[in-house]
Amino acid sequence: MNADPMINSEVNTKSSDKSLEAMRHFSEQYAKRTGTYFCTESSVTAVVIEGLAKHKDELGAPLCPCRHYEDKEAEVSAAYWNCPCVPMRERKECHCMLFLTSDNEFACERQDISLETIKEVRESMG
Repeated sequence: MNADPMINSEVNTKSSDKSLEAMRHFSEQYAKRTGTYFCTESSVTAVVIEGLAKHKDELGAPLCPCRHYEDKEAEVSAAYWNCPCVPMRERKECHCMLFLTSDNEFACERQDISLETIKEVRESMG
């Protein structure tokens, strides 16, 4: 057995391809529906989508990956931070910078990202 605790940590797990594609598709459709855009730095978009997909695999719901939770299962049940979270739905405020309004300095004109881009970013992170 490997003594390194990081080997089995959440940091080193990857989402399933099915969940990754589902979250990619959701993100593109939601951006188009809400008139929001992805970040100029595609790695930000890729990391957030990967995080949503991991939570979908692990918890059954796309819990916001950009926050710390004492109890993730309880947060999923509460649904406040399930993507799209309440602040995004109510005020178009995305803490993760996945969905940006056109006046945000980090927004680009893209509302799509390829699965290949997401996987390349994921692989580059270890």
